[in-house]
Order: sequence, then C-alpha cells, then structure tokens
Amino acid sequence: MDKPIRIMPCLDMQNGRVVKGVHFIDIRDAGDPVECARAYCDNGADELALLDITATVEGRGTLLDVVKRVAEVTTVPFTVGGGISDVKSAEQVLNAGANKVSTSSAAFRKPDLIEEIVKAFGTEKVTVAIDVDQNKAMPSGYEVYIDGGRTATGADAIEWARRVDGYGIPVILPTSKAGDGAQTGYDLPVIRAMKEAVSADVVASGGAGKLEHFYQAVQAVDTVLHESSVFNFGLIGIGELKDYLQAQSVTIL
Repeated sequence: MDKPIRIMPCLDMQNGRVVKGVHFIDIRDAGDPVECARAYCDNGADELALLDITATVEGRGTLLDVVKRVAEVTTVPFTVGGGISDVKSAEQVLNAGANKVSTSSAAFRKPDLIEEIVKAFGTEKVTVAIDVDQNKAMPSGYEVYIDGGRTATGADAIEWARRVDGYGIPVILPTSKAGDGAQTGYDLPVIRAMKEAVSADVVASGGAGKLEHFYQAVQAVDTVLHESSVFNFGLIGIGELKDYLQAQSVTIL
C-alpha cells in the first residue's frame, strides 16, 4: 500500500458527553470526552475526531470549552466538526486547539463556505464530511443527508463528493446511515464509489463490528479507518486492531 493506515477514533458528542447511536438514532452515553480522548491517545490512536452531533440542528456553535479540554490531553492530530457554519466559527475551533475542522451540513447548504475556510486557513485544515443513505433513485444509489442524518437533500452523494473534491479538500469523510453503529460492516459500495470519483483521501467511517470489517475497509480506501462504537464501548482495542492488520500485511502508521 502507498500509505500507512491511520486509526482515527471518533468521539460523537451530545450535551458535552460522548455518545453513540445506531443509524444516527438510539443514542447511548459512552463517557466523558476528555477521558475518552486521553485513553485513545494512550492506546495508540493515530488521529482523533470530535463531532458535536447536535450543534447544527440546535442552531449553535461547537462547545468550545469541551474542545479546549480535549485538546489539552490530545497528543495526536485532532479534527473537530459540528456547528461550523462560517469562517469565524472555524477560527474559534482552531484557536481552541483543534488541528482541523470538519464541515458537513453548512458546506452543503453553502458550498462557498468550503472555499472561504480553505482561503482563510489552507486546505490542510479542512475536512468535509458527507452523510449518505441508500436511494435507488439517485444515479449512484446514494443520497446526501444533512442535519445529522435527519434531512434528505435530493442530491447524489457521489456528485456532491466530486464537487467537494474540486475545492482541493484533502480528506472526505462519508458516513452511511445504513451502516452507522450497526456493527455489520462498512457500506463498502459507497466508499469504493467515492474513492474512484475523487482525488482526496476517503475515510472509511461507520459500521465496523469485528476485525474483518476493518480489513475490508482497508482494501477499499487504503488510508484512514474512522470508527466509534467498537472503540467507545471497548469491543475492540486499538492495539488489537493494529496487531490484526499487521498480521494481514497491512502497513500501519
């Protein structure tokens, strides 16, 4: 493989607590974000993501105090998303200690926002997340969803990914509503289709339930594995995953 695989646990946050749902609903508490971040760093995470999953639908910005506290204990690159709706909110998150910002709903509603944030901070500071669900009426079979997976847009997921890619974004993070938290495996068709359509790195996100699922994702994206359920609830350890992938002749960071 051209690049070593990086493991990026995701801290989905609601009301200042780490949570995890299934198909973007059925939310369960998974702990304190600072303690979770510290544990992930200690256990070998290569990157971290913190996503304030209700910031957009609640019409507010990211909880900056939580970002600051997590940044203080984080020893790896740290991406924050949720509630980033303009250049100012992106700047606040970066100033709070994040290495990168991730935008999703706001970017879809106002694509110029991607260009504005890139112009202000550089492409290396920006990730665009794309929530998708299966829809046979779409050319690719997948539709873009926004507002934390609550709102269908009528837009084709692969076409939107191509547009995002046109802004020079280095990383695109798709999450399939069908796979999210289900632990039945990644939604590989949409990951592969997006990988083929863009020049950006595509992050495999959401759906892993056993070690084999991660290996399947590696073969699809060969860059980053992004997961929350199995890590947050201790079903699979990061060290255990890295040992498994190395045994499959996968190069890890």
